Amino acid sequence: MARHIYPCPLRWSDMDAFGHVNNVTFLRYLEEARVDFMWRLAPGNGSDAFTGGVVVARHEIDYLKPLVHRHRPVTIETWVTEIKAAYLTLRYEIKDEDALYVRAATRIVPYDLDQGRPRRVTPEEEKFLTEYLEPDPVKKGVGKKAAAKSTGSAGSAGSAGGAERAEGAVSV
Repeated sequence: MARHIYPCPLRWSDMDAFGHVNNVTFLRYLEEARVDFMWRLAPGNGSDAFTGGVVVARHEIDYLKPLVHRHRPVTIETWVTEIKAAYLTLRYEIKDEDALYVRAATRIVPYDLDQGRPRRVTPEEEKFLTEYLEPDPVKKGVGKKAAAKSTGSAGSAGSAGGAERAEGAVSV
C-alpha cells in the first residue's frame, strides 16, 4: 500500500486576519495534491485515465491544528479508501515532521464531459487506484466509537479539535 506524497508550498496570501492559513485555503491544498495524484501520476505513458473529467461530490475536513506561514512546504499524503463502480474516496493528511494539521476526505465521481453525466471507473483507473488502497480508519470503527460515546446531541459528540466525531457530525 502506497501513499502519494505532495510537497505543498505555502503562500503569504494563504493567511487570514488571525495569522494562520485560512480554512478555505486547505481545500485548495487538497485540490493541488489531488490533481498531482490523478493527472500527473495516473495517465503515465499515453494513458487517458481520468482525463475525461471528474467532479467532487463531497469534502470532509477536520482541522486539527493551526498552520502558520513558513518557507518550507507541508506534506500532503493522499491515498484511496474506497473504489466503487461510479465513485471513489480519497483521504488526506496535511502534516510535517512536527504536527498533523488536517485530516480530510473527498468523494470523486468520474464524469463524461462530452455527455454531461457521471461515468463508471474504468478498469485502468481501478488498477491504478488499487495501488493506493488502504482500509478507511473511520469505517473500521473510529467513527462508531465516537458515536457510542455520544449522548445524542451534536454538541456533546466527540472531542475538541475534531479528532473524534460521531458519525454524521459536520465539521464547520
